[in-house]
Amino acid sequence: MVRLPLTPADVERGRRLGALLRRARAERPMLATALDAGVSPETLRKIESGRVPTPSFATVAAVAAVLGLSLDAVWAEVSRGEAADGAAPGAALDRGARLAS
Repeated sequence: MVRLPLTPADVERGRRLGALLRRARAERPMLATALDAGVSPETLRKIESGRVPTPSFATVAAVAAVLGLSLDAVWAEVSRGEAADGAAPGAALDRGARLAS
């Protein structure tokens, strides 16, 4: 499978996701959060820092559940600003769906 390079919008969405998870984690230790979510602390650190801007859905869902975040709240935060930038929310997801078909 060939993976297309990330767009600036993809990178920005990853930055917003990382910031949201960092804020939600607050004072909770990263190690405990990661282990409770079933991911490595290194993976969580990379997501929070924006170095992994497109983590898997399962990873996002697991971390969000541990932090008490609904996936609707995560999506609202991650996709905010896209409509203002002229891109429809989820445009990158649409791009990926077109590749799969």
